[in-house]
Amino acid sequence: MTSFGSSPSLNAWRTLLALAVVFVLLTTTGWTAVRHQRGPGEPLRAAFLAWERGRSGDRPLPRPTAPPRLLSSFFASLTTREQVRLATRYPLVVGNLNGAPVTLRYLANRLALSQARRVEHDRMTDTRLSSDGRWQAGRRMHRYASMLGGGRQILAFDPSGKGRAAEVFGDLDLAERVSVVVPGVDTNVLTFEKTHRRYTAPVGMAKSLYDAERAADPDTRTAVIAWADYTAPAGLGMDAAIGKLAEDGAVRLSALAAALPGNSRISLFCHSYGSVVCGVAARALPARVADVAVAGSPGMRVGNARQLRTAARVWAMRDQDDWIQDVPYLAVGGLGHGADPVSRGFGSRVLSAEGAIGHSGYFEPGTESLGNFAEIGVGSYSAVSCADGDVTCRSGIPGADETGAEEI
Repeated sequence: MTSFGSSPSLNAWRTLLALAVVFVLLTTTGWTAVRHQRGPGEPLRAAFLAWERGRSGDRPLPRPTAPPRLLSSFFASLTTREQVRLATRYPLVVGNLNGAPVTLRYLANRLALSQARRVEHDRMTDTRLSSDGRWQAGRRMHRYASMLGGGRQILAFDPSGKGRAAEVFGDLDLAERVSVVVPGVDTNVLTFEKTHRRYTAPVGMAKSLYDAERAADPDTRTAVIAWADYTAPAGLGMDAAIGKLAEDGAVRLSALAAALPGNSRISLFCHSYGSVVCGVAARALPARVADVAVAGSPGMRVGNARQLRTAARVWAMRDQDDWIQDVPYLAVGGLGHGADPVSRGFGSRVLSAEGAIGHSGYFEPGTESLGNFAEIGVGSYSAVSCADGDVTCRSGIPGADETGAEEI
């Protein structure tokens, strides 16, 4: 693990390097990268408009942006047949409503995926499209077919733009502990899962964590969410260097955490730019979020952990070979994401990432990074491995204090 000191000469070097990065970004990608970022497109927007004009029997439908508790009460007042009818008529809406029953969302998203697959199948043979357009349609069609297979539990799905999705492993309704994996750049519906390097994609990350949590504590009912339900930056251009997409994603992440069923404790596991999203979301997270753990973070948009303004425990790790350590940990004119979460002065609980091998290997089975995430996910804080063989990352946690030190 690499940490930066605080000498004036090193700080000056980092400032100059950060300004150089600013100049390169402005002269290549420019500010238009943000202005022209493709967000949600027409399919979901059109579905929302249809929903707002719809009714269930003689009753108007609630606003899709209503608080989850109101949406939950509305669905609880319906019969099973009425719920299914709404899911069938408005699958894209019901499948993305925080507050709708989880199993109903799974059903709705299967219907929405089936519709989207048919659209892409037709586009594959549409001669009005370029050959690249038809090829991309084929890729999306096969991705949707995969997401429809094997009884998968798709919690959110939006085919608009580059696409967004979320998937659940385990029983979300009965879980005592829920883990949410928040991925970073280049996350979209096509990269939601991968055949090769599977543990670098959201689905592989979440499935790996779910298996590790079950091995760590078979008696604790757990569920893990692969949460790719925000518009992530494409590549390492301007969008990845500023916080606009993180701010939009943070709103969606906070809404998810507030709407999860039951009284489960929630842990967030945030990788790379996903840690920026988690940092921005921190102050708005509900009290049931017990942990925010970041790996390979470029910063959390703050100068230290206290500025996150969250009661959740803040954990951080970085593999010694992770290239992210060479990113300037500064914020200059809106560019950059603030202090290094594994630095001594930040105030996070620094974990071992032994075995991770670089920026994308934190969820690989058999690594200490994954093992640490799993122990946090099931609440076994005494079992985590701190960085550099230290034990202070466990201090101040009931049942896990092995040092007698005050809470860090």
